[in-house]
Amino acid sequence: MQHSTCDRPSVIFLDAAGTLFGVQGSVGYQYAKIAQEFGVDLPADDLNHAFFKTFKATTPPAFSAINPEELRYFEYHWWMDIAIQTFQQVDAFDLFPDFNKFFAVLYDYFATAEPWFVYPDVLDSLKRWQQLGIPLGILSNFDSRIFPVVRSLGLEPYFSSVTISSEAGVAKPDPHIFHIALEKHQATADSAWHIGDSFEEDYQAACAAGLRGIWLRRK
Repeated sequence: MQHSTCDRPSVIFLDAAGTLFGVQGSVGYQYAKIAQEFGVDLPADDLNHAFFKTFKATTPPAFSAINPEELRYFEYHWWMDIAIQTFQQVDAFDLFPDFNKFFAVLYDYFATAEPWFVYPDVLDSLKRWQQLGIPLGILSNFDSRIFPVVRSLGLEPYFSSVTISSEAGVAKPDPHIFHIALEKHQATADSAWHIGDSFEEDYQAACAAGLRGIWLRRK
């Protein structure tokens, strides 16, 4: 991540997956890895293609949950629907003797550090901003598993706020999620930065909400 101290922001928000950390190998590789534990052997590339086709066609996880238990239910079943469609696309759904049991393991697996890796430029940037006294926040279309993931990857100490779509009830590129994050820091949009790997959901959305958008081109 390249950054300048000339125009000092009041807060820097960062996207999570694809910006701070990525998936080891690919999502398809990780799905295939867990499926193999249940006796289902599938090509990772086929699963990866099916996953992203499904994921891109699905509305982001943003719920109006009344309590944490209800929120976890919505998150779990949002991801289960994606997993079901992914395996149906490769004609493998019926290969599982108990898909619910498989998915429970898969879902919990992605709440650990094992399927993820921190991008090599991240820690130096976070440390530098922290040394400068700039507050940092995560702003992501993620679910509540972000908390154990960030903790297990050693990133938690750098962030003073976490704003995720599933809790906020609204997802990027909607400007309201940026306003929710800004309120946590009592910051104005024109004083804040947002960094992310999606041109539409991070750069364009942040700019539209009045923040300084910074597009991090990972690929």
